[in-house]
Parts: sequence; C-alpha cells; structure tokens
Amino acid sequence: MRKTIIASLGAIAVMGLSACSEKAQDQVEQAGDAVGNDIESGINNADDKIAAGADKAGRAIDNMGDEIGAAADRVGDDVEAGAKDAKKDVGAAVEEAGRDIKD
Repeated sequence: MRKTIIASLGAIAVMGLSACSEKAQDQVEQAGDAVGNDIESGINNADDKIAAGADKAGRAIDNMGDEIGAAADRVGDDVEAGAKDAKKDVGAAVEEAGRDIKD
C-alpha cells in the first residue's frame, strides 16, 4: 500500500510539473504574441508616418513648382513689357532722327 501511495504521489508530482510546464508555455506564447503585435504596430505607425511625410514633401514640391512657374510668368511679362517699351523708344528716336534730317 505504501508503494502505491508513493507511486501515486510521484505521478501527481509529475502531472503538476507537466501542468506548470504547459502554463509556462502558454505564458511564453502569450508574451511572444504581445511582442509580435507591438512590433507590427510599430511598423504600421512608422509606415504611416513615412507616407505622411512623403505626401507633405510632395505637396511642398508641387507648391514650389507652382511658385517657380508664377515667377517665370511674371519675368516673361516684364520682358515683354520692356520689349514693347524699347520698341516704342526706338520708333520715337527714329522718327525724331528723321525730322532732324529733314530740317
């Protein structure tokens, strides 16, 4: 009888250790899942921030291009106006020279 009790206690102890081992494995698995989820969340957040930064940079480049285009248009308008003024000045000078020659 004593051998049966000792054997039973040994079996109970082994089952207890086995149960602890399963519980420990479950806890390790849960911890691993939590770490994996944290990493995935971090990657997603980084991806979102990178995309937002790229969008912001793209908008800034577009705006800069628009500003450069507008400045180029203003320069073109100024050159055109200057050319018209020069043409008038040359025409007036030629007319005056013609009158001077005539007189």
